[in-house]
Amino acid sequence: MIPVKCVIVIALSFGLIAGCSTGPVTKEEGDQLLKKSQVSRQDWNKVDPQLETFAKKGEGFAFFPEIKKGGLIVGGAGGRGVVYEKGQHIGYADLAQASVGFQAGGQTYSELIVLEDQAAMNRFKQNEMNFGANASAVLAENGAAADARFVDGVAVFIKPVIGAMAEASLVGQKITYIPK
Repeated sequence: MIPVKCVIVIALSFGLIAGCSTGPVTKEEGDQLLKKSQVSRQDWNKVDPQLETFAKKGEGFAFFPEIKKGGLIVGGAGGRGVVYEKGQHIGYADLAQASVGFQAGGQTYSELIVLEDQAAMNRFKQNEMNFGANASAVLAENGAAADARFVDGVAVFIKPVIGAMAEASLVGQKITYIPK
């Protein structure tokens, strides 16, 4: 059972992080994010060329080229990504994460969220997709796409970029879709 104090701390942290969302994306920010996303996706394809194929088999996907994460007991993470539906760029997404528990360090990583079908895509676009303690991500490495499975219409891959973090914590992640 999760202690009430932990739930309160994570709820407050999540509220603070979600409140820091930067809102609409300017044309310059969007262009910069698209370029950064394309470069990062090329790096992912060098690790496992099947990840891009797997992403394109779904109804859509969100790709976050850079998520910054840090914490010491209480932590948080955030980043902005690009959203595609049926191969077309349709918007952006803000990711905010709060955590509480044993954790120390900081890291930057990228994340790919693949949406299996129209129902999952609709939940994503309606901001009804949150990831909590029961969500799990697959480390993007050679062969990861071959073993990937959808859970509730979603498959998540992460790829560390820099830094290190020791963590055994309760995590809540909120993603907000922003149409272009």
